[in-house]
Amino acid sequence: MFCYQCEQTKCNKYCQDTGVCGKTETTAEIQDKIISSLVDLANCAERDEKNTLLIINGLFVTLTNVNFDDLSLLRYLDIIKNSYYTDNPFDIKSLWNENDDIRSLKSIILFGIKGLSAFAYHAGKLNHKSEVVDSFFYEALQAISKKMSLNELSALVLKTGEVNLKALELLDRANTATYGHPIPTFVSTDIEAGPFIIISGHDLRDMALLLEQTKDKGVNIYTHGEMFPCHAYPEFKKYKHLKGNFGTSWRNQQKEFENIPAPVLFTSNCMMPVLESYADRTFTTSLVSFPNVRYIDNKKDFSPIIDKAIELGGYSTSQHRTGLNGGSTFAVGYGHNTVILMADKIAGLLKKSKIKHIFIVGGCDGANVGRNYYTEFVKKIPDNSLILTYACGKYRFNDIFTEKIEDIPHIMDMGQCNDIFSVIKIVRELAKKLDCSIANLPVSFVISWYEQKSISILLTLLYLGIQNIRLGPGMPAFVSPNIMRMLINKFKIKPISTPDEDLNSILKG
Repeated sequence: MFCYQCEQTKCNKYCQDTGVCGKTETTAEIQDKIISSLVDLANCAERDEKNTLLIINGLFVTLTNVNFDDLSLLRYLDIIKNSYYTDNPFDIKSLWNENDDIRSLKSIILFGIKGLSAFAYHAGKLNHKSEVVDSFFYEALQAISKKMSLNELSALVLKTGEVNLKALELLDRANTATYGHPIPTFVSTDIEAGPFIIISGHDLRDMALLLEQTKDKGVNIYTHGEMFPCHAYPEFKKYKHLKGNFGTSWRNQQKEFENIPAPVLFTSNCMMPVLESYADRTFTTSLVSFPNVRYIDNKKDFSPIIDKAIELGGYSTSQHRTGLNGGSTFAVGYGHNTVILMADKIAGLLKKSKIKHIFIVGGCDGANVGRNYYTEFVKKIPDNSLILTYACGKYRFNDIFTEKIEDIPHIMDMGQCNDIFSVIKIVRELAKKLDCSIANLPVSFVISWYEQKSISILLTLLYLGIQNIRLGPGMPAFVSPNIMRMLINKFKIKPISTPDEDLNSILKG
């Protein structure tokens, strides 16, 4: 086993026996064969809708914490292998033995398109597709097996970020066209008495189907993790049994799902290995599959989980719960459609120095102790600065409420990880209003990463020319020293240090 695709890679080198994420050596081997077969498919098969879907799904199931079920992975591997013929099969293990810098750049591309596949997959479920995005999967996979120069691969790394931007825009358009533009919404963390279901992940279509099937059943729905932003979409607000948010980020699920009288549905990545204590009330759907957990297939009949919720009955009395800092309300829904309406006012406040700085503090959460950095950093940000956030890292501080700056909220949550598109759109609009480049805006990105979607997002930010990104809690193990020096020199990427040091450095300019 050789795996170094996520931030918690063992000793910041690679996992070789069992993944820190919980992936077994056998599962890792099957996933490697899937990637190898996808490279062959890209090289040998016709570019058509069927093969493109195989590639997107195949990349997505190898994303961290999506599918650890060997039987389902083997079935998927067989489908891929039966879709092409080659007498010169590629083996991903050959990549791990490449020159360090070549291996590093190819790994960045591979992990980047894994993240890209997740965005394309969710957009596709809402019937939004892009020929540019679909074609790039073939180009990138072919590059993994080709002999290419450092300059050629470096260009392809930035192209991955460029195409990922198109995928982010595509998914934003799919979500908002289907469910409406998010609007600012306050969400309770309390749990009402009676039967309920917790839904986690990123898949808005699965959320819509579950809400419709539980309507008038006496079963309440609570979001978890990255599903929390659903509360802000107008189409979901029509369902009065969508009550609130349960718990915090994915990293806490093994503790938070212990001893609760309700089932849990996982719809995408960010699922930890399921503990025996709650395995009998855990369900997966879409591409998510784990051993000994019930799977709801593409017919999307959620009757088993609804029946389980009614059987368990929920709490007999309402439960008061809080976020990590003691707050009992989360705010969400500050997408680009809302914040751009504030752009003139924000630009005016920046000109008058009533807003001194804008901090983008977002990304993945994780279990490392060093991630407390992000909580402390946000707590220390002056009240005359704005904070835009996205993804599950916000659970470190999203129950903290501070004063507004002339009706502009001090902290505004954009939504899921894919909603970084809102951040990008807002930053571009502010640059236009202030007649300057993005680089000259008083805006700083302070990013936490964990898995491959965060890698593709980082590549998009680099493609856009955004510099001085502070990245943590650790640097990617798959980036060689030479490539890291290149990223630091060209894009001025900075590893996080301490909240005080980084904040002082940013504010001093």
